[in-house]
Order: sequence, then C-alpha cells, then structure tokens
Amino acid sequence: MTSTSILRAARRTFIAGTAALLVGAAAVPSFTSPAFAADGPASVADLAERVLGAVVNISTSQTVKGTEGPGAVPMPQLPEGSPFQDFFDDFFKNKGGDKDAGSQKVQSLGSGFVIDAEQGIVVTNNHVIADADDIEVNFSDGVTLKATLVGTDTKTDVAVLKVDPKGHKLTAVKFGDSTKMRVGDWVMAVGNPFGLGGTVTVGIVSARNRDINSGPYDDFIQTDAAINRGNSGGPLFNSAGEVIGMNTAIISPSGGSIGIGFSIPSQLASGVVDQLRQYGETRRGWLGVRIQPVTDDIAESLGMATAKGALVAGVIKGGPVDNGTIQAGDVILKFDGKDIHEMRDLPRVVAESPVGKAVDVLIVRKGVEQTVKVTLGRLEDGEKLASGENGNTDQQKGDKAPAVSTASVLGMTVGELNDETRKKFSIAADVSGVVVTDVAKDSAAAERGIQPGEVITEIAQESVATPKDVMDRIGALKEQGRKNALLMLASKTGELRFVTIRMD
Repeated sequence: MTSTSILRAARRTFIAGTAALLVGAAAVPSFTSPAFAADGPASVADLAERVLGAVVNISTSQTVKGTEGPGAVPMPQLPEGSPFQDFFDDFFKNKGGDKDAGSQKVQSLGSGFVIDAEQGIVVTNNHVIADADDIEVNFSDGVTLKATLVGTDTKTDVAVLKVDPKGHKLTAVKFGDSTKMRVGDWVMAVGNPFGLGGTVTVGIVSARNRDINSGPYDDFIQTDAAINRGNSGGPLFNSAGEVIGMNTAIISPSGGSIGIGFSIPSQLASGVVDQLRQYGETRRGWLGVRIQPVTDDIAESLGMATAKGALVAGVIKGGPVDNGTIQAGDVILKFDGKDIHEMRDLPRVVAESPVGKAVDVLIVRKGVEQTVKVTLGRLEDGEKLASGENGNTDQQKGDKAPAVSTASVLGMTVGELNDETRKKFSIAADVSGVVVTDVAKDSAAAERGIQPGEVITEIAQESVATPKDVMDRIGALKEQGRKNALLMLASKTGELRFVTIRMD
C-alpha cells in the first residue's frame, strides 16, 4: 500500500447544523423478521426504520492552545473531500487576528450506538472521543444530551459513554453473534459520514479475521458497505437488526470509501464493553510469555510437519508460567480447546479468557506434543511487571578476565561470556550463553539481523555455554541432515527471540 492508507473511519468531522446518528446495543427492540430477501436486499427500509432511532451522533470539543486570538470562532476540522471545505476555507482562513494568542475550541463528530436504554449506555470508538473536554450525544430527533465517559480500551478502540436516561426516551439495539456471519452475508451500516447524520449503506461481509496492524487483537470484519470519515463507532447490522460489528477503519487513497471497510466484531467488542461497564477498565487474561511466529524454517528446525502455532520466545519473570510449566522454545498449538493457527491468534484468545481461570494448553516441546495446565494472571498487572523486567547492566565483576577463546561459525564470531565481554557489550549479569562478538557482512547471520552483543543461549533447544558447544551443536545438526539451525538469542537485557540460520 503505497498511495493507499488505512484511515480511522470518519475521524473527527464537523458540519454546522447537522445531527448524526449512532446505533446502540442494548436489548430493547428484538428484530426477528428478516429484512433481506433470500436472493438479496430487495429493500432494507423496515430494518432501517427500526434501528435509526438507536443510532446517535457523538459530538466532542477540545481546547487547542495557540491557534487564534481570544474570541475567535472555532475552525472546524473537516474530512478530506468534504463538500463544505471551500466554504469553510474562505470563511475562516481569511480571518485576521493573532494566531499565537489564546486558545481555541476544536469540534468534531463521529458515530456510536446505545446498548442500554434504561441505564443510558452508549458505545463508540475510543478514537472518536479521545482527548475530548466535552462529549455530547445527538439523537435523530434533534435532542442533545451531555455524556460522561465510563471507560475506554485503546487496544480494541472501544469506548463506553453514559447519558441521563431521564433526559430522553432511548431506543437501544442488541449485539448479535459475529461468529455466525459468513463471507457473502448481507450487512447494513448506519452512521455519520462527513457529518451527514443518519446515513444508511448496504453491502456484504467481504472477509473475516482481517489483521490491519492497528492493535494486538485485530480480527476485523471486512465489508464493502460504504464507510467513510464520520462512520467511526457506528454499527454494522445483520439481517435481524443485531449489531455484529462496530465500524472503525477504512483503506482509501483519498479518505473516501472505495469499498474496503473494517468493523470490530461483536464477539470482541461486547466482552470489552461488559468489562468497561462493570469495572471502568479491562481485565484480560495473561499467560506471561513472549511469542513470535512459527516460520517454515523454524518448523523444520523443530521437526514439525507444518508451520503453525505460536513460538514461545521467552517467559516473563514472576508471570503465571514462570514455574516452568511453559518454557522458551515451546510451540503453543491449542489454548483452552481453541486452535492456535498463527501467532496473532494466541494474544486474542488469552485476553478473552477470565483472570484466574485454569486452562489446558497443548504444546510441542522438543518434538513431542504434551498438554499442560496453567492458571491465567491479569494482563494489566503483567504489563507493569514486563515493563520493569530489565537486567542490571551495572552489576559487573571487578577483575579483568584473560583473553577469551573464540570460534567462527555461520558468519559469526562467537566468544565466551565473561566479565570482559559483559562490560564491553553491556550485557546483564543474569544473561548466560555464548556472546556474538562480530557478524560478517552478507553472511547468513547478517541476513537474520543478528548483531554483535547478542548472546546465543540455545541451539536446536540445547543450551550452549562455550564456543566449542556452538561448534559441536552445529556439527551435530549437519550430520543429521538439517538445513537450518534454530538459535535462541538473548538481547543485552535478556529478552529472547528465535532465529533460524541456513547451514549450507
């Protein structure tokens, strides 16, 4: 994607005098009659009429310093391609005044939906309300209510708001089951594109399980229903009028819809919403491991027939599996009965599991499958623990060691890890293995990004402590007919990763 960019759907738009809509997800009306004919959407009028009352516009304002002088009229933040752009440019950009003085109120619009009419709960994207000083919810009949923030989750881009339910009669919609949606199923999006509130568009589910690298739990529904700037936080409905997705992002070279939009599946969003409502924060399960993908080379090095699962690159000290239940070099194939096809599956499955739950984990360790039982910790506590897990590079021994013995292998020069090499490369005292002192240019090791100062701790899941150990392990692998050597490397502070190096 060179000229094409991934954009947050309808990120902060402002149009004077418009009221945008958002659909909520509480169980008020139950939409049971199908709105779609078997051969396609002959009409979605009945469905649209039922849900439009629950769709709302989220309006926010934020104070920005040093934009225009005191008393200046706020400059709206318009989406690219807005038909109102020329008008606002002519009106605002020709205004005089000291642009460095005072502060300015910047206003924006997005979409969202009510999930609980009795409690006044509204759901939207976190990026719609991020950094806002004031949040208002605008309904389709023109009523506006002040909203308070219940909680946000930046990892999934979900936010929960609350309005006074006595201030307006609310209509809510309920979450459906996004796991039942198939590619080709008809869907309907409702939102506030370019500030034009209450807009309904129809399309199909184009794909599922999309990863657009926006967060650790990417599992988006892709749709060709028109989604533009301003649709962020709005609902994606199935044919029964249930919310099966929250419209969040688009791929577009211009900022407008080209038929590639992404929605957070209800299976993920509903769980986050429940936690934010109950605790004001998320409480996700935590395994306490660092992982990396299982490539074809790594799978071959581990004797696996196919590349699948998540490779454990390290275990966090003090974490749930620091007792040896799961070890670096293990490959996780199943977690609590759910298959782990690739690395990105594991964080999402673990995060969706309750804190304190004991689960079965199927792993491959040294070529043998086995099941271990682990009890999950809390991710939010684990992040604090992991961020403070650094080696003490100041703990150095006093005496200078004699010259170290070295060896050249696979394009690397390796040496003993002693006081002298620890000091030279600032390697933490708790890191053990054989230090890489030099890497030849254009070598197999250089291709894999190995750097001087990294420490080889294992080769083919066997520990190494001396340069001779490294030579012996490489020689043994070649005798076995292996084409690649699997190395576990430690950084200067002890963080682990796995790489495979060609031995031909």
